[in-house]
Amino acid sequence: MSNAIRFNTQQRQFFKTAKSRVDEYFKSNNISKNGNWKMVLKTVLLISLYFTPYVLILCGFIDSLSGLILSGIVMGLGMATMGLSIMHDANHGSYSKNKHVNNFLSYSLNLLGGHYLNWRLQHNELHHTFTNIHDHDEDIAPVGILRFSPHAPLKKVHRFQFIYAWFFYGFMTFMWVTTKDFVALKRYRDMGLLKAKNISYKKQLLVLIVGKILYYVYMIGIPVLLIGLTWWHVVIMFVAVHFVAGLVLAMIFQPAHVIEETNFPLPDPTGNMENDWAVHQLYTTANFAPKSRVLSWFIGGLNYQIEHHLFPTICHIHYRKISKIIRSTAKEFDLPYYEKDTFVTALWSHTKTLIRLGKPETAVV
Repeated sequence: MSNAIRFNTQQRQFFKTAKSRVDEYFKSNNISKNGNWKMVLKTVLLISLYFTPYVLILCGFIDSLSGLILSGIVMGLGMATMGLSIMHDANHGSYSKNKHVNNFLSYSLNLLGGHYLNWRLQHNELHHTFTNIHDHDEDIAPVGILRFSPHAPLKKVHRFQFIYAWFFYGFMTFMWVTTKDFVALKRYRDMGLLKAKNISYKKQLLVLIVGKILYYVYMIGIPVLLIGLTWWHVVIMFVAVHFVAGLVLAMIFQPAHVIEETNFPLPDPTGNMENDWAVHQLYTTANFAPKSRVLSWFIGGLNYQIEHHLFPTICHIHYRKISKIIRSTAKEFDLPYYEKDTFVTALWSHTKTLIRLGKPETAVV
């Protein structure tokens, strides 16, 4: 169980120093750690990117198969960017000082067919705490056809995963909107995560069911039943939305943790980790394309994944600035600060890691 993991409590000076310097940056510049008007404007633009093609479809401006596919591609990009920027910050409580605003915007994931509670438990509770720890971080525990950790079982098919992984990445969000959320909610109940937070399984299951029904009604039901579009054209558009969104999300998150440099440490038999939590994040996380402001804007600053993992309650619009503080502090403490210069080199490093993890010599268990 995840709660058996214990990080080294005698090794906290790095994070104390980094946090003190980051706090001083915001204080001396009189800046809020949350979002500002730029974040609000960005929210409007990204929501528009997702819903504009849908509105055009409902208004009868788009009815051909090619037009629907193109609309699906644009909506997929909008879905991914909304998740990376709006929902992500809101679920971490960093979008606004007002918790009600954060909670309201966190429901944007439900609007996209997901379930905010499952995301919070998998991402905030498990991934952020137990990053790259086998059997604890669900982000490195995909279906058996993929292998992201040297501690996971090796199968013969994994030798080809560097080729077929990209296809399966495209079905990531499709799995969320069909079966995964139901399986995950039951798993979190069985793990005791719901009980620990005084959350009713039956209530959340009802919210999940109603949310899925409403999602399928507006994504498929309305275009087919009310607008009169050919049902299989709409289904193809639906698949296009999720394939693009899943592929984009995977291309952002995988190079942040599964590349050549990142580690996959295990606890000792008693559950103790070698490093403290913050140092553990440095060994298991990587940045990429720090000079690309356009990419950073679209993906919610998650090319600065190190800063996000160390300070998830700080809005992503500040990551570029505080990255200089974290980089210099890590160097001062002789700790790693993994970073790829470009997005392409990060993806290539992930690909090489998939190749390496498909070879027998990586089977350490």
